Amino acid sequence: EEQLVATGGELVQPGGSLRLSCAASGFDFSAAGMSWVRQAPGKALELVASILPSGAATHYVDSVKGRFTISRDNAKNTMYLQLNSLKAEDTAMYSCATGWIVYGRPGQGTQVTVSS
Repeated sequence: EEQLVATGGELVQPGGSLRLSCAASGFDFSAAGMSWVRQAPGKALELVASILPSGAATHYVDSVKGRFTISRDNAKNTMYLQLNSLKAEDTAMYSCATGWIVYGRPGQGTQVTVSS
């Protein structure tokens, strides 16, 4: 059974940084494109970033380009999202999903709140 569990979210001040992790199990992680998605209160689910199975290519939504970095460690079945220069509008539930840009059902999320 495919499982995706995101961790690392917390309350952080504007301008701060966080590193999120996504632990994957139940499928061939090293062969899967992967994505981070987020959902803010009252808003639709939004793609944040995607990464190819090898990590050779990445994709970001314009609002996070230059601030967020997606990466993966296939030996650990884990994907990461480094969030820098956080803004209030980055406040959301962050989850991970299989797929490159077009993604499947997200797994368990982690809350990121950016507030002073």
